Amino acid sequence: MFGFYNILIMVFKNSNTLFLFTFLVSLSFFNCNSDISDKNSITKKETSKYLNHGDSANYVGMNTCKLCHQSIYNSFIKTGMGKSFDLASKSKSSADFSKPGIYDKIADLHYKAYWNKDSLYIHEFRIQKNETLYSRKEQVNFIIGSGQHTNSHLQINNGYLNQMPMTYYTQKKKWDLPPGFENGINTRFTRKIGLECISCHNAYPNLIIGSENKYQSMPSGIDCERCHGPGSIHVKQRQNGSKIDTSKYIDYSIVNPAKLPIDEQFDVCQRCHLQGNAILKENKSFFDFKPGQKLSNYISVFLPKYTNSNTEFIMASHADRLKQSACFIKSYEKIRNKNILKPYKEAMTCITCHNPHVSVRETNSNVFNDACLSCHNTKTENENTKLKLQNAHKLFKKNTWSNCVSCHMPVSGSSDIPHVTVHDHYIRKPITAEEKNKIKTFIGLFAINEKKPDSLTIAKAYINQYDKFDTKNNYLDSALNYLSNPKEFEKNRYALIQLYFIRNDFNTIITCVNKLSEARCLNELFIKKSYDNTDAWACYRIAESYYYKNQITKALIWFKRAIELAPYHLDFRNKYGTTLASTNQLSEAETQFNFILKENRKYVSAYSNLGYLKLLQGKESDALLLYKKGESIDPDNELLLLNLSAYYLYKQENKMAKKYLQHLHKLYPKNEKVNVALNKL
Repeated sequence: MFGFYNILIMVFKNSNTLFLFTFLVSLSFFNCNSDISDKNSITKKETSKYLNHGDSANYVGMNTCKLCHQSIYNSFIKTGMGKSFDLASKSKSSADFSKPGIYDKIADLHYKAYWNKDSLYIHEFRIQKNETLYSRKEQVNFIIGSGQHTNSHLQINNGYLNQMPMTYYTQKKKWDLPPGFENGINTRFTRKIGLECISCHNAYPNLIIGSENKYQSMPSGIDCERCHGPGSIHVKQRQNGSKIDTSKYIDYSIVNPAKLPIDEQFDVCQRCHLQGNAILKENKSFFDFKPGQKLSNYISVFLPKYTNSNTEFIMASHADRLKQSACFIKSYEKIRNKNILKPYKEAMTCITCHNPHVSVRETNSNVFNDACLSCHNTKTENENTKLKLQNAHKLFKKNTWSNCVSCHMPVSGSSDIPHVTVHDHYIRKPITAEEKNKIKTFIGLFAINEKKPDSLTIAKAYINQYDKFDTKNNYLDSALNYLSNPKEFEKNRYALIQLYFIRNDFNTIITCVNKLSEARCLNELFIKKSYDNTDAWACYRIAESYYYKNQITKALIWFKRAIELAPYHLDFRNKYGTTLASTNQLSEAETQFNFILKENRKYVSAYSNLGYLKLLQGKESDALLLYKKGESIDPDNELLLLNLSAYYLYKQENKMAKKYLQHLHKLYPKNEKVNVALNKL
């Protein structure tokens, strides 16, 4: 964003006050035994690799699977996974639209969801003394969440997917801001839904490489292949008449997770039911893991651990919590000691209690009790243990064996999502109030699915913990300690650049570039496109470092490289445009802003920047039109409002200028430029 400084200089050219402006950016699983084995059957040793792990295997979609597995399909689509994501429709929505809307007191914004015929909208508005000062209505394109706990709402504009500022919490039957929008950080309609998020809430979409959140296509709901792997080879074999008696042999054209070794079976579930600080391994993406593979080869998931914090858990932490249970630990040790090759017959896993093809809502509670009683049977327990159990149940006023889950997996709220309750999968004796109230102390970050992650992975986890979850400086100190080996400097380059960028240590970033050789960086080290834009982010951070050290020519080189690697990362392109304009390359800058608006008509900073360029060209009416368009999308955008204020000062319309400056002062009272301008008026 730019322009305010220049115009104020024109307006207050006789003033002794200098206005400074900084450019800102701004799971069981079916047996395919419908075919009877014959002399042409294919047999494979259990040590063979799954064919659908290869690059030639493609995803075919759930509608292809249902052609042979109709009954499984019919039950699966009623599960939480099957209903995880779909187009916004009345049949998909679980919300009660007669309930009150939301008022975000900090942002002073009201929200109300409503239907207009068969289309769902969210209305954002601001009221003052019964007068509507601002109104914006946006259509909802997708509903995310099965409705068992929540329905959240997403919008897609030219492929760019964002979350909207309303969630319906079905258990509490109330509307509220989505998780992460509370406490003054309401991002309204601009929260980007990237691959990490959508890849667990849906089947795999087609993400356009070089973007954060632009998709070419979007499926509807988690499908069969998320647990069974790509289905093209399996389908082709069946179409060609190949048959396997799966009661005797494993079909290696497709993964049946129930017949995987216990760790790989857990990894299928842990891909999404092990929520936390997910760190991709080098050159991997959230697309790469396939059922039957080792998850830690692709992703390591970290969680902060504390003393005395066993009662706290996050929403999708089922696998981590279950693995802390004595039930699981003893089961796992039993299998490991016996060296059982087919653990699915004896192990305690997720599918001991859950059939992933059947909705929890349609599962009789006796199923869960029976799972417990398969080990804890009063007929087989010794007399002393049996007596203790019976006395304990009497103490808690529960009928013996009436409902194991209610006491040993109690319902509780998760620490990351408001208004929801979920069963804690840490199976244990009931926790006393004294245990709940113990003071907790941070121990460190631990990889939940990997015993000994390497130093770089741990360092990335600490950086990510600071960057996304909790801005404590000791996280960065820990990360730097893991990155201190000078022999691994080149290998650690991305993490080091990110860490120093967070600390605004631009000199050290430039030193890193010089140490690696700038020419080599541009020609060898930072040249790859990827789904997570690793090289593009490094280039952008290097560019910003040169920019803040006033080395604009070099900054432009690195900004250009960043958008070459990530052409649909509009924040990168916006900063490139403002830097071009700062060096009077106005035509090139205008090209960048026009590209942004062609891609996303709701990108406010581009309206502000392009408006300023029009003002420099003497096209005042065009400038005002662009400013007003930006204001209609975001009436509180600081830098847009600065430019609008400056526009009216330039036009000597002091009443309008004062109106915008007062609004700015209310929103951003520490902005000294605004305070000075108000005093001048």
